Amino acid sequence: MKRALLTVMLLGAYAAAGAQEMPSAREASAPLTLRKCLEIGLEQNYDVRIVRNEEQISDNDATPGNAGMLPTIGLSAGYTGTLDNDRTTTPREGDAVSESNVYDQTASVGLAVNWTLFDGFRIRTNYKRLKEMQQMGALKTRITIEDFMASLTAEYYNYIQQTLRLQNFRYAVGLSRERLRITEARVQVGNFSRLDLLQARVDFNADSSKYMSQHELVTASRIRINELLASENLDEKLCIRDTLIRVNSTLEWSVLLEKTLSANASLLMAEHDNTLAELDLKTVQARNYPYVNLTTGYGYGYNRYGTGANRSRGTLGLNAGVQVGFTIFDGNRRREQRNARIGIDNARLTRQQLEQSLRADLSNFWQAYRNNLEVILLEEENLIAAKENYEIAMERYLLGDLPGIEMREAQKSLLDAEERILTAQYNTKLCEISLQQISGNIMVYLE
Repeated sequence: MKRALLTVMLLGAYAAAGAQEMPSAREASAPLTLRKCLEIGLEQNYDVRIVRNEEQISDNDATPGNAGMLPTIGLSAGYTGTLDNDRTTTPREGDAVSESNVYDQTASVGLAVNWTLFDGFRIRTNYKRLKEMQQMGALKTRITIEDFMASLTAEYYNYIQQTLRLQNFRYAVGLSRERLRITEARVQVGNFSRLDLLQARVDFNADSSKYMSQHELVTASRIRINELLASENLDEKLCIRDTLIRVNSTLEWSVLLEKTLSANASLLMAEHDNTLAELDLKTVQARNYPYVNLTTGYGYGYNRYGTGANRSRGTLGLNAGVQVGFTIFDGNRRREQRNARIGIDNARLTRQQLEQSLRADLSNFWQAYRNNLEVILLEEENLIAAKENYEIAMERYLLGDLPGIEMREAQKSLLDAEERILTAQYNTKLCEISLQQISGNIMVYLE
């Protein structure tokens, strides 16, 4: 009774697992490819959308007006009223005249223009800085997109790996079930002992446990892909068209190195950092030059007097002026110039350090990539041998010439060979993705 109950529970678990893997009608009619996933993610992923908005901000900031090249124009109007008590004494006679509650009024309206014509090339430097920031914003967007594409591509093939591993575990359960059936039949006719039956059942339960646990990894990978795609339903089922991990074995070291030095986004960003450091020095040096400011305006003024010979006065006209100045000493100029030159040197050293780091990463991934390609070839041979070994073992086991333990070893050797080749393929794919990303060629997965 216990055996029957356990068998029913396991079969129920397999049926539920199989139901979880069945795609919906929509998914079955539109299987996802890697390119389709990347296209959806580039439109919906939150990190990509945020960095694109930030790039738009840097585009909006890169204007002559923000750099200070354009004049400022202001319109103002005002009214002032004063209430006084006046006492006036004549200089000769000494007579004093007093007036109380004298109410004077002043009203004005005018248009003023202020324009910095020259400030030691600081305005031009600011504009160049804004343009550099604009280009760096585009590079930041590119880096985020490349990181996203690498992450999604790696997770896409991880989902395939976990799904294939699930199929291998399902196959292992099938093998163990068949072995258990044969053992039960042999025990009934007296060819096998109860010990063989117990061992076969233990192996079957162990394989069943691995199979059910593998579902968690498949689910976790699926949820991660939905998260990268910014799907509303993170538990939405996926229907992936690819069923194998196809490795690109045609990468060339010289091409990868050349592209890395010329197209790597982080390296290009470091070059812009060097340019910004040079612009910082020019900004400080701008204080060595004089500045020229132009002011002009047009306005109307009206004064109404509460006492005196004139009751009111109105003015309407244009005014203009030029201001020229020069900062002789401010106490910080030389220190700031020295620090700016040190900043240029640090930016140059940082760029060289980054290039060296990229070369090291490229070399490490290249070595791992080549080694894993060799491992794949070796494991393919091992898999052929393991399959043949298992077939021979099964024939001997059916004839009763092979103990259950040795049959289990043959089965385990086959499953281990399948696991090793799957792991080697995935590791090679990860190295391939990293090499493409470092060399700035990650967009190849959109082709």
